[in-house]
Amino acid sequence: MSKSDMVSLLNVLPQTGIVRWLSIRPQRLMPVQVVSEVTADPDQGLLGDHYSGRNGKRQVTLIQEEHLEVVGKWLNTDPVDPAQTRRNMVIAGLNLQALRGRQFQVGAQVILEMTGDCHPCSRMDMNLGPGGFQAMRGHGGITARVVQGGLIRLGDTVQLVANAVGQADSLPDLFS
Repeated sequence: MSKSDMVSLLNVLPQTGIVRWLSIRPQRLMPVQVVSEVTADPDQGLLGDHYSGRNGKRQVTLIQEEHLEVVGKWLNTDPVDPAQTRRNMVIAGLNLQALRGRQFQVGAQVILEMTGDCHPCSRMDMNLGPGGFQAMRGHGGITARVVQGGLIRLGDTVQLVANAVGQADSLPDLFS
């Protein structure tokens, strides 16, 4: 397969996700605050989140709703409560790994760019019970930075920004 064929495949993602849950973490180690909307800012990240103001690769954390069900099954429980994962957004209907190194739009205004995987930490055993860390491995979601700011609301759509500047001709590392 040629590089252009691979780039072409990466630029096609017909699925559209939906924002099902939102939160900010006002302080490190404190409970998350569930919200119905949040402002994303390229310089600040999610306003009100303890990561706000850190212009880095982890301004926003996202997890797939479908993975909450899988992790719950591995722990012999109901789907995991998203608050226990401490992620900012739960997205349904879209493979977040397909966004690797790509830009994606949330709602009418916000553009995010996937910057990496959101690996579980040791708190997962405290939050989910014994085995929580292991159950979350490979299912912890992704991190993103804010490229274009605006308001994110529950029910917003999430979709790939095909051929965005800086990504149309690049091949993200699919295996990292």
